[in-house]
Amino acid sequence: MKTYVIGDLQGCHEQALAILDRIRAHAAESGVAEPAILFAGDLINRGPDSLSTLRHVRKLAMASGGLIDSVLGNHDLHMLAVAYGIRPEHKSDTLAEILHAPDRDELVDWVRRRPLAIRSGAHILVHAGLLPQWTGAQAMALAGEVQDMLRGDGIAEFLAEMYGNEPAQWSDGLQGADRLRCIINAMTRLRFCTADGVMDFKMKESGTADPSTGLMPWFDVPGRRSARDTVVFGHWSALGLKMEANLLALDSGCVWGGQLSAVCLEDRTLLQEQCPQFKQPKQA
Repeated sequence: MKTYVIGDLQGCHEQALAILDRIRAHAAESGVAEPAILFAGDLINRGPDSLSTLRHVRKLAMASGGLIDSVLGNHDLHMLAVAYGIRPEHKSDTLAEILHAPDRDELVDWVRRRPLAIRSGAHILVHAGLLPQWTGAQAMALAGEVQDMLRGDGIAEFLAEMYGNEPAQWSDGLQGADRLRCIINAMTRLRFCTADGVMDFKMKESGTADPSTGLMPWFDVPGRRSARDTVVFGHWSALGLKMEANLLALDSGCVWGGQLSAVCLEDRTLLQEQCPQFKQPKQA
């Protein structure tokens, strides 16, 4: 078996097709006809063709017998909130084609049934990060709590309570909307936190923090309890590609003119596709 994880697509359909071709070629060299392919979330939004990207990934996943799947990213959740009338579209969104497509309902339903985290052997795939208080097993269980809500009849009510930055720190005693919001924020938005696991959502345009702030990348927190697993994630284009013993960061800025990256989990082969600059970074 070969398992490949692809970083944030964000609606870059042509680049997605190209990296998928490279994955199949690499797998075939090892005698693997049907590799497992996982996406790190943010399949859509910001890029030029969110509709074709989502349709293609959904089609592949549905025909794969479980070999192909994607975790949910913050842009995927935002699309759900817009589709259910909870949030308006942003000026920078490229979601209109999805929301007005004849197969909109099927696409939206498929997205809401995606997992928040996926375990593949010793690897845990999540869009953004894991709080330092969580073990890998605990993180998977907590992801399941959110998945149950998104797949249930009360999804609209849940999405209406999903937004907000509080509580910024995990406690096992959290309940209800506060508990689920904290889980979602960590798994789809987290970049920096304090040594105590207090999340910060203000710093987005950097891969490092001034030590005077007390902030650090979530994966650098001393004693992080998920360190026994290899955490694979996207979301953080300012951090870029990062490959360490127990860490794979795969958002290499496809939509910003960087690369679309994919890694084979079994042998750490890196496959990349250069991308045009579809979006201009915000100026400080």
